[in-house]
Amino acid sequence: MIWVGDDWAEDHHDVELLDDDGRRLARARLPEGLEGISRLHALIAEHMPASWADLEPAEAAARVQIGIETDRGTWVQALLSAGYQVFAINPMSAARYRERHSTSGAKSDAGDAHVLAEVVRLDHAHHRQVAGDSPLAEAVKLVARAHQSLIWDRTRQVLRLRSTLREFFPAALQAFDDLTAGEALELLDRAPDPDRAARLPRVTIVAALRRAGRRDLDGRATTIQQTLKADQLRQPRPVQNAYAAIVSSQVQLINILNIEIAELGQVVTSHFGRHRDAERYLSLPGLGAVLGARILGEFGDDPHRYADGKARRNYAGTSPITRASGSRRVVLARYARNRRLADAVHQWAFCAMRGSPGARAYYQALRERGTGHQAALRQLGNRLVGILHGCLKTSSAYDEATAWAHLQPTT
Repeated sequence: MIWVGDDWAEDHHDVELLDDDGRRLARARLPEGLEGISRLHALIAEHMPASWADLEPAEAAARVQIGIETDRGTWVQALLSAGYQVFAINPMSAARYRERHSTSGAKSDAGDAHVLAEVVRLDHAHHRQVAGDSPLAEAVKLVARAHQSLIWDRTRQVLRLRSTLREFFPAALQAFDDLTAGEALELLDRAPDPDRAARLPRVTIVAALRRAGRRDLDGRATTIQQTLKADQLRQPRPVQNAYAAIVSSQVQLINILNIEIAELGQVVTSHFGRHRDAERYLSLPGLGAVLGARILGEFGDDPHRYADGKARRNYAGTSPITRASGSRRVVLARYARNRRLADAVHQWAFCAMRGSPGARAYYQALRERGTGHQAALRQLGNRLVGILHGCLKTSSAYDEATAWAHLQPTT
């Protein structure tokens, strides 16, 4: 075997090659891009043992194992395409391993390349190889992550808008429960300060509510108009004008994000719908196209990636961890996890209770035993991930009776 450590930076890669005994075969700094990957292939070929001469190119490439602190990008894709075994080493693991080699705190890019080579040489069995997901699954992951990031960006902008309104225009928060709603954004765009809001005609408010698809237009319009006209504390005029300009810019940002979220959501749905496992995901309660795409993208579709349901639950971060020392034993939630996947599974567990009597009964049983709401949702998500694994493993759709058979009374 040839063991390679690859410490990457934006414009270069420090690499080190080791043999089975840990002897250094080569060390180099390679540029990013086609030139660098070509030189790496040549460097590996130069140090291949003579005994590999009769091997097929694919078999020889499979005997090269590479450790690198990322699983994304064109460089990693080129390594995978060449047939090398690539291990994405968690930077935290690499940092802890570095401390085994040196306690002085010294660090360099070349030293990090050596550490990564040693990690794959000695401990590759304890690290996850980069999954062989299909290009479509990778595309689903990319658009689903981008869509989720836009939603998180909108949430941050809405919180900033709420904070700004609370400082000088609290009546707007009373008038509009949801600052992402169409009528709230339209009316705040027209009247971003208390003076202009108090002068809003009733017909303008009714029209905004109608365009937003609301019901009880007259009742809602009356409530909003009365709230905006009510007496309230004011900031000095120059300060109020400054706040109004901030509100206008924030409203425009949220409007743009709403448009982009809707358009990218259609792209997510389109990509997800073309995947071979889409129907199995959609058969599970609580999963729609967007949420299903997030979960599929984060899990990937490599059929050999998860040895069993427990491995999939561990990766999802829903299974607990145990910390035991002497007579002390504590079971804790797993917080070192894929945050995007954990967020999606948490939302899935909440939504599943609406469409699955079994999921609802499982949650209620946990609550009756004294389990808190968040912990119960986490355990329900853990159960749902196991059910998903079974559906994918057996190539079957979700069945309510089978999934929750253990909750059925025995006769």
